Amino acid sequence: MADGAVNFLLDKLTSILRQKASLLGGHHDEIEEIKLELESMKSLLRDAERSMQRSEVVETWVRQVREVASEVEDIIDEFMHLKDRGKRKIGLKGIAKDIINFPKNITARSQISSKFPKIKAKVHEISERSKRYGFHKLDEGTNMATESWRHYGESSRFFEDDEIVGMEGNTEKLLEWLLESEQRRTIISIVGMGGLGKTTLVTRVYNDQRIQRNFDCCAWISVSQSTGIHELLRSIVREFFYAKRVDLPSNFGSMNNMQLMAMLIDYLQRKRYVVVLDDVWSIDLWSIIRGAFPNNKHGSRIVLTTRNENVATSVGVGFRLHRLEPLQESDAWALFCKKTFWNEAGRCCPPELQPLAQDIMKKCEGLPLAIVAIGGLMCSRSKTVGEWKKVKESLNWQLSNNPILEKVKGILLLSFKDLPYYLKHCFLYCCIFHYGYQIKRKKLIRLWVAEGFIKERKGMTMEDIAEEYLTDLIFRSMIQVTETNADGRVKTCRLHDVMRELAMATSEKQNFCTAYDGPESRLEGKTHHLSIYDRDESIQLSSTMSQHLRSLFVFKTDTCTSFSMDAVSSKFKLLRVLELQGVPIEKIPGTLIRLFNLRYLNLRDTKISELPKSIERLQNLQTLDVRYTNVRKLPNGISNLPRLRHLYMCGSNDQNSEVSNSPNSVQPPAGIWNIEGLQTLACVEAEEELIQGVGNLTELRRLEITKLRMVDGPKLCPSIQKMKSLLHLGITAINKEELQLEALSMPPPFLQKLKLAGQLSRLPHWLGSLANLTHLLLTMSCLHDDVISSLHVLSALVFLELKKAYNGKLLHFKVGWFPRLKKLNIVELTQLESLVLEEGTLPTIRDLNLILCPELKMLPQGIEHLTSLKMLHLEDMPEESIRRLQGDTNEDQAKVRHIATIKLVYLTGQDRVVETLC
Repeated sequence: MADGAVNFLLDKLTSILRQKASLLGGHHDEIEEIKLELESMKSLLRDAERSMQRSEVVETWVRQVREVASEVEDIIDEFMHLKDRGKRKIGLKGIAKDIINFPKNITARSQISSKFPKIKAKVHEISERSKRYGFHKLDEGTNMATESWRHYGESSRFFEDDEIVGMEGNTEKLLEWLLESEQRRTIISIVGMGGLGKTTLVTRVYNDQRIQRNFDCCAWISVSQSTGIHELLRSIVREFFYAKRVDLPSNFGSMNNMQLMAMLIDYLQRKRYVVVLDDVWSIDLWSIIRGAFPNNKHGSRIVLTTRNENVATSVGVGFRLHRLEPLQESDAWALFCKKTFWNEAGRCCPPELQPLAQDIMKKCEGLPLAIVAIGGLMCSRSKTVGEWKKVKESLNWQLSNNPILEKVKGILLLSFKDLPYYLKHCFLYCCIFHYGYQIKRKKLIRLWVAEGFIKERKGMTMEDIAEEYLTDLIFRSMIQVTETNADGRVKTCRLHDVMRELAMATSEKQNFCTAYDGPESRLEGKTHHLSIYDRDESIQLSSTMSQHLRSLFVFKTDTCTSFSMDAVSSKFKLLRVLELQGVPIEKIPGTLIRLFNLRYLNLRDTKISELPKSIERLQNLQTLDVRYTNVRKLPNGISNLPRLRHLYMCGSNDQNSEVSNSPNSVQPPAGIWNIEGLQTLACVEAEEELIQGVGNLTELRRLEITKLRMVDGPKLCPSIQKMKSLLHLGITAINKEELQLEALSMPPPFLQKLKLAGQLSRLPHWLGSLANLTHLLLTMSCLHDDVISSLHVLSALVFLELKKAYNGKLLHFKVGWFPRLKKLNIVELTQLESLVLEEGTLPTIRDLNLILCPELKMLPQGIEHLTSLKMLHLEDMPEESIRRLQGDTNEDQAKVRHIATIKLVYLTGQDRVVETLC
């Protein structure tokens, strides 16, 4: 990933040379020379990175380039910090301190300046070394190496049929699509991560006798990252002609692309054909060759397999899409036993090995390629507990070094090598999180921005670009989605365990990321990103690591009892990210300001009660999170942080709510409304000055304001009206006072999420104009008028929660209302007696939650019409409604038979019972 490090640095140097040229002084030319040298090495690096088999000399050179790029970045960061600090005057105390420290600052600047000639010479020497060793010939071996990996996909066409497990449903679905009566040419896209068995599945169907009987001609083409269009067309022609023993024309070898396409059109025009394009990587491929396959209305089919959903959906309208999923646990276990114990009686696992075998199998997470390969590895091992335990504990090493597992590594690494450099950084960064860790989308995006992984793009925020990066990685099957919000957006994601093993091996080899998860872990080298899971006081970090560390994550564990912030601030001066969520620290030392590069500071769920006033000297800070701490007031100096983008000052007491419902807040720092780039302000107390000044935050996307008095509402409305970029708004009244928001004549046009917590005499008149609103939470509203008839105009809603919001006896959902609603929460409506659901209402509803509605003794009338409903949750509801669902034969049970999961939560005596009906 040296090409990534160099490209990353080149972007940074270009930005500095363009935007801060005046600060560079006499070093401008030296930095320009370094930039030019690195640019000259880029193409060589790209070839070296793509080559699967590199000599030791090339490997050493690539490592040297990566390390020198890191050194240059370190020097630039320190130099720019000293220059920036020389320009700033932070109050009289800051000026006085600068005067006292003047001799020391001069020495520091002199030391940094002296490094420029040395690092320039080092970069030049590494560049010259590539010429001496003739690295310009690297590309000659690249295609051969890539081609060898390409044949792994082809080899799976020859799997024995009894080795295929758990594909019966997928096979039948694909056969159905291929043989259906539709006469138009149909394209079928099979998508999934590498190793899921896409090629195996299509091979099984392709070889089925029904396919051979129903199609006039067939062709199977393995497409690789390196295949050119010309060679691809030649291969398709040969496949069709050789299968029917038709001779190729004498001029076939000299035909150009247009001639080859014309030849295919002529041959296929009157035939029912099927073509398999296996392992497609490029979106452009189909658009270029589609003309070669005539839409002749004979029922022809084209099957395309890919790891990239963008490729799968790029084929145009009218295609079929099948997402291949990992094997179910029972099928995965059957396949593992079949490969591991093939020579055992009954292919069964010995009882003493079963716990270890289950652990090893689960590590594969249903990935057939990994199961087959690791099963083959275990088959050759002694069937003893000690031997199996060794393999289980060294699986990371096995995947990286054992020749038996080389095939797994090669196929999965193809996906990594296909990534552009900026996505490689983002992907490997996910290794910082442990196996199975549910990574929150918003958090990951803020981290990528803080690390500088995001390339600026005119007209877009860095966060929007980062979200595009995440979507790209998901579509490439590199990252798995584990939970989505009601609107379908990603909420949490993770890395597949096998993919993480390989990514971690790559990260550690390149000093990008290292995880410390116990006393046996080693902390050596010049790693840039470090995560600590099982910390004790004996942990020691090497001096070289301290110099280069950019991220430090400390994850809360049972053994994590203390943590020294002083040690962090004294050792890691280049740190960009400090993640301490849940770590039991009680104080933040003033020495924190030594971390001049710090951009992300997460103190959520710690025991701190205040932040040092000197925090204002962290001039690069972008994200500050002090939710769920004892902090009740922030230092005013935070308003002097010019790059602050996200300020989280409290959090929701209801962790499961789609929209934050947080009564707690923190007193805002004076002047916070002067930070022009602030995007998030949550949660903040409604003070007089803030209410009027917050309108200056025109870039704000999320505002959560609490303790709003009735008299404050009319003053807040003009400020909200100025926030044209606002997407998420939460307003909570003080002591259940009424919210006066009628003065808001033009609400933010792109508002997506809204929470109003406080009494309302009626719904705000502007609510119906929010065409983009997807999430709405009303709590403590105490409305008497029919709520639903006023809200049904919000056709974009996907989540609606009514909590103590309505004092009426009836909620009536009529036909056509809420066409996109996915989740509905009815909470503590104490007067509600009847919930009526007409046929045709809530057509997309998936989750219905009824909580603490004591008068709602019957199931919702018409619940049988909600055919899309997957989850019904009843909590602390009347006993009658619970009993109706628990009976053996009951009319209510017939009405809810279509619901996959029904969850009942109720009290029996002093015990709280959770019962799930499926």
